[in-house]
Amino acid sequence: MKVLLLGGTGEARRLADLLVAQDIDVVSSLAGRTTDARLPVGQVRQGGFGGVDGLVDWLRDERVEALVDATHPFAATMTEHAAEAARRTGVPLLVLRRPGWDAGRASDPGAGEHTGDRRPGLDVDQTTAWHWVESAEAAAQLLPQVGSRVFLTIGRLGLDAFAGTGLWTLARCVDPPEREPDWCTVILARGPFAVEDELALMREHRIDVLVTKDSGGEMTSAKLTAARQLGVPVIVIRRPPLPPGVDAVESVDQVVEWLRRRR
Repeated sequence: MKVLLLGGTGEARRLADLLVAQDIDVVSSLAGRTTDARLPVGQVRQGGFGGVDGLVDWLRDERVEALVDATHPFAATMTEHAAEAARRTGVPLLVLRRPGWDAGRASDPGAGEHTGDRRPGLDVDQTTAWHWVESAEAAAQLLPQVGSRVFLTIGRLGLDAFAGTGLWTLARCVDPPEREPDWCTVILARGPFAVEDELALMREHRIDVLVTKDSGGEMTSAKLTAARQLGVPVIVIRRPPLPPGVDAVESVDQVVEWLRRRR
């Protein structure tokens, strides 16, 4: 069985480990947007396919028998391309998406909850003052109503949406933005992060609002626990929906079982 694994996440690396150990012919594909990316074991293909047509040709030329999309939950374009390529080729597709974050749990179930800053008219989680929005632009529009010193943790690609808020902003990215913004302070760091470090960072910069994507996972969830402990409200950008008719699971083990049945 030959499997194309669309990766770039920790779950994709763990999945590659398991498949290689089971002598499954797996090729991990990385988009190449992150410099110094952590490479999975086994065969690795770096760079795009050239759109849906290129992916269709690659699946056919390589006689791929199963396609697994384990990309980031916000890699919507790649997931759309995978769904269309699977439809056109008949190659079965399974999407692996880690569970999203829950305002009542974050990374530390014992951390307790706070009532937060509930202001009339906002779409606010009723346990911890999480403000859910549909996009970076919506988050930027909401920000002045929630806080004035911003900790922005959405990655470098969405920074421009926040350029006009006029608020003091600390932006954390894995890779530097293509153009150094003059409206915010950028720090470069890659998770996992410790709760103690996140607490120290927020206190040092007097952060009073956190903006993040609903990426899920444990590597970067410590900031949510820190925000809860400090009583800092959180603006959370919802995940893009999956394409219609696409099957999805939440764990690496479920993917392995799906492939085992197909094998």
